[in-house]
Amino acid sequence: MSREETIIALVSEEKKIEVNELAKQLNVSKVTIRKDLDKLEQRGILHRQHGFALINNEADINYRLAKHYDLKRKIAKKAASTIRDGETVLIESGSTCTLLAEELAFHKKEVTIITNSCFIASYIRKSETARIILLGGEYQKDSQVNVGPLVKQVIDNFYVDHLFIGIDGFDEKRGFTGSDLTRCETTRILADSAKETIILTDASKFQQKGLVTEFHFDEIQRIFTDEKIASETAAFLRQQQIEVTIVN
Repeated sequence: MSREETIIALVSEEKKIEVNELAKQLNVSKVTIRKDLDKLEQRGILHRQHGFALINNEADINYRLAKHYDLKRKIAKKAASTIRDGETVLIESGSTCTLLAEELAFHKKEVTIITNSCFIASYIRKSETARIILLGGEYQKDSQVNVGPLVKQVIDNFYVDHLFIGIDGFDEKRGFTGSDLTRCETTRILADSAKETIILTDASKFQQKGLVTEFHFDEIQRIFTDEKIASETAAFLRQQQIEVTIVN
C-alpha cells in the first residue's frame, strides 16, 4: 500500500485525525504529510481543517471514494487491464468507476471515455491523451452525475463494447439494486448503448439491499470485486452465467 493509500485508510477509519499524528504513524516529516494531504485535497478525496485531515460528508462522492480506497483501486486496475489502447468505453458514476476512469486516462493511450459523471470528467481532466465525452442531463449535486431523459438523447448517438457501472446492493431474488430511481433508470438507458454491462464493486455491496431494482442477472455479463465476497455469493453469480473476477 502506498503512503497516500495509507493516509486515506487512516483518515477513513478515524474520520478526523491530526496532521501531526499522521506524520508520527507514517514515520515521515510533517512537511511530507502536508504535501501528501495537498495532493489528496486537490483530488477531492479529503480536506484539511485547522491542523486536521477530515473525510468529506458521507453523502458526498468524495467520501465514498475514500471508503475502501485500496480495494477499489485494485478492482479498478484489474478492470482496466481488459481495455486496450485506443478503445472507447462508457463509464457510469461511482467511486470504483472513478478510479477505473483514472487508470484508463493516465495509463492507457488514446482512450475515449464517455460518462454522465461530472465528477469523473473533472477527476481525469488533466489527462493529456484521454478524450472525454460528458453526457448532459439533470444534475444531481451529491453524486455529481447527470440523469434523466436528456442523457438518452445524447447516448443514442453512441454504441460501445463496454459499460462499467457501480451498484448499491444485491438481492438473489431481485438482482442488482440501487438507491435512487432516476439514476437507476439512467444507467439502464446507458446499457442500451453497450454490448456488455460490467459491475465494479467492493464486496461490501453484496451484503446490502438497495431500494430500486436496477439490473436483473441476465443483463450483467461480468463483475469485478474483491476476495471478501462470500463464496456462496460468487457461486450463485456464476450460476447466473456471470463471469466473476476476484482481486486479492
